[in-house]
Amino acid sequence: MKQILKLWIMRVLSFGKLFPDAMTDQAALKSLFKRLRPVRAARELIRLGPHGDGGYLVPNDLDGIEGCFSPGVSLVSGFEMDCANFGMKVFLADRSVDRPAELHERFHFTKKFVGVTTSDDFMTIDDWVAASLPASREDLILQIDIEGYEYESFLGMSDDLMRRFRIIVAEFHDIDHLWNLLFFRLASRTFDKILQTHKCVHIHPNNCLPPLIKDGISLPPMLEFTFLRNDRDFNPSYPDKFPHPLDFDNTNLPHIPLPKCWYVNN
Repeated sequence: MKQILKLWIMRVLSFGKLFPDAMTDQAALKSLFKRLRPVRAARELIRLGPHGDGGYLVPNDLDGIEGCFSPGVSLVSGFEMDCANFGMKVFLADRSVDRPAELHERFHFTKKFVGVTTSDDFMTIDDWVAASLPASREDLILQIDIEGYEYESFLGMSDDLMRRFRIIVAEFHDIDHLWNLLFFRLASRTFDKILQTHKCVHIHPNNCLPPLIKDGISLPPMLEFTFLRNDRDFNPSYPDKFPHPLDFDNTNLPHIPLPKCWYVNN
């Protein structure tokens, strides 16, 4: 706990050192927020996983999803366990551990990281899905938390595979670095690629680190996004109250509400 608190303090004090390069224009940031503004899915959000870290909100639109792909194995596998209990095949991957935190007959584990290339230690999501379900064209769900490798993994993913993921749940890291123009270009290209096929339906801040605030814009370092594919049913309106009743903090540190700049159209 002391180490986490130390990170909180260092994060606040180091703002000026984080961005030695060109700064992102505020209008570009606000434009990205507008594109990512959550919309209401026609079906209610439900929670998969525990009441804490490792649990996520998804639309109750799971019928017919054949498999869950979940790179990044943590100390809990509650999300994956719930997917398995819905009848999905569950594929997990992480080079840093030898097995998932929990076991289930529908779990299939690969001891590799996910990234932009396939090698002894890494594999692309396309190669992983092709090896796991070689004859399938059914819908899938992706839950990804891979400590910053998510950007390159999404940019390297084929459009065909993107369209197979009915639901995408992704924790994006280093969101506070969006003020850095070089990182903003990488992140905005990643989000724009996802938004070609999906709409954002929920955002939840991970409260493990405090947000950085500049010019009225608050950037939590880590945000959990839920996306639903464009061909599913939506309610043509925007939620205006966060957190959702099913949201829970990831840690025992102070609560971080979703800043209004992420869901109020300025």
